[in-house]
Amino acid sequence: MASRLNPYITFSGEAKQALEFYKEVLGGTLNVNTYGDFGSEAPPGFADKVMHGQLESTSGFTLMCADNPPGSEHDPGNNFAVSLSGDDADELRGYWSKLSDAGTVSVPLERQMWGDVFGMCTDKFGITWMVNISEQQT
Repeated sequence: MASRLNPYITFSGEAKQALEFYKEVLGGTLNVNTYGDFGSEAPPGFADKVMHGQLESTSGFTLMCADNPPGSEHDPGNNFAVSLSGDDADELRGYWSKLSDAGTVSVPLERQMWGDVFGMCTDKFGITWMVNISEQQT
């Protein structure tokens, strides 16, 4: 899988409705995982909130969305990040290293409960980045 770059928007509880709306607008395939899909890991009150949703349009657009994680504040206008994802670990770790240098790491780049290596940082210009490294498919 080639690495990809796309927007990632967070919502305060209406991510599923937003993704369904964007699917109506853009078409394509929608995949949604809730916090509850990960069983006992779901924080109280978050079982049906979107942990990760991804819309792949027929025109080749990718849009990712989620509901704000527990303990984080929803700030409209500042509720997006740039996502870098793929299975080329060396390439993506290189991007992570450069983006997080002189920036602030909010989630260290490490294995997460969904099985991928993930990290989140804000670069020196104030832009939030998410890096997700999935296992290479064989």
